[in-house]
Amino acid sequence: MTIKGVLFDFSGTLFRIEPAESWLRAVLAELEVPLPEDESARAAEALERAGALPGGAHPARVPGHLAELWATRDRTAELHRAAFTGLAREVPLPDPRLYDALYARHMTPPAWQPYADAAEVLTGLRGRGIGIAVVSNIGWDLRPVFRAHGLDAYVDAYVLSYEHEMQKPDPRLFAVACDALGVDPRDALMVGDDRRADAGAAGLGCAVHFVEHLPVERRPGGLRPVLGLVG
Repeated sequence: MTIKGVLFDFSGTLFRIEPAESWLRAVLAELEVPLPEDESARAAEALERAGALPGGAHPARVPGHLAELWATRDRTAELHRAAFTGLAREVPLPDPRLYDALYARHMTPPAWQPYADAAEVLTGLRGRGIGIAVVSNIGWDLRPVFRAHGLDAYVDAYVLSYEHEMQKPDPRLFAVACDALGVDPRDALMVGDDRRADAGAAGLGCAVHFVEHLPVERRPGGLRPVLGLVG
């Protein structure tokens, strides 16, 4: 098999969201809400446990009244916002403005950091003439994140779940990406961190390669094997 196109997941694959504690502290500072450091740390831990940080840990438990919303969260921008702000509201915070501000923060480029080898791998693929698409379950436009970090120039197509009202592992989303690159799915490689969602590409005949969803500093070279896989 000759790989002519590579599809990448976004969160946990090419980029990683900031830690919950810095996420909360940034918003506390922005809104000028005072909160002692120990209380801030406890609140951040509770938000992470609740699964309120998009791109962070999954909820330890999804409350019953949010279960259906959580299952379909990536189909529209409205569902995505409602799901994550709903989880955040399960955690008491000192100012009600914080819930919407936290959601807004996670959509900004400073909240994301590319993995150390992301630019190297994307550059290597581009140099070999291989098409690149980003296929993400998400509820907002991540293109500004790629532009701000200098990676947009390497991406030929973005296929975002909320723009198509379908979410991975639905094979149709991967088909849209392959069509955008003009490659047969059997000549494409899907790279992601979610063994359920990203494995949906295999239903089309794509090869699939998984990376570990780890903090940036703990995964300095996790994407480099992709260059070996494409030959």
